[in-house]
Amino acid sequence: MKTIIFLLAFIPLAAVHAQKPTTMQKDRQVLFDFRVSDEGTPAKIAPATQRMVLSKVFRRYLTDANRCKSNGELGEDYLGAARKAGQIVPSISDVETGSFTAPGQMQTLYVIDVAECNASHADNFGTKRVAIFSGQQLVADVDTDFASSIVRKTDLNSDGIDELLMTTGDMAQGTVTEMATLVNFQGGRRRVIQDFGVVVEDSCAAEMAGSTSDASVLYLSDVVPGNMPKVTQENYTASCRGKTKRWRLVSRGKRQ
Repeated sequence: MKTIIFLLAFIPLAAVHAQKPTTMQKDRQVLFDFRVSDEGTPAKIAPATQRMVLSKVFRRYLTDANRCKSNGELGEDYLGAARKAGQIVPSISDVETGSFTAPGQMQTLYVIDVAECNASHADNFGTKRVAIFSGQQLVADVDTDFASSIVRKTDLNSDGIDELLMTTGDMAQGTVTEMATLVNFQGGRRRVIQDFGVVVEDSCAAEMAGSTSDASVLYLSDVVPGNMPKVTQENYTASCRGKTKRWRLVSRGKRQ
């Protein structure tokens, strides 16, 4: 690999960048600015809702990590083996409402941190899933490729199906890294509309000489109902010195 994502040891970065959808104009405008950190309140899920969702997604699971068993013999797909054995301690990390699998639906989408027992930093501390419900009926259950947070919901092509800008991230040795993808779940399957790669790389917490804060801004243009608009990416850098960051454009397109 929301550098492989271990985060997102960044705290369910989920709530970190939440922004409300806006009506798109024809002129170029910002889809999301990762230079701005808007730390919101993590989603609060009622215990009864948590139990309902998790019991419909998983046949069996643990509620206490202390009940995890040792790995034993590790196979190639040891995370899959842990899920099959019920050796997981899942929890809901994010939630959004909208029409995700088809137009005109009233659905709730939950992002689940599966937390397979003994999953390590290298495993992003476990896989992530999206579960979509219509009322209490589970209509979709898909792997998110480790994306763990929703930062924006929108319907860019006005087809009645909401897309999600999702992130996955990691913090290691004082450096925060975040990756982003624009996806939809039409028909109950995850489809990547655009992969933006690394959109945040901030080493300021390491307090080392030469540390920088790097972040991307995603822009929309050619917004016409019925067509998916063009999404472009600009990448900026700023020194960690000083109270106010002075951002400088360094490249356009997906960061290499």
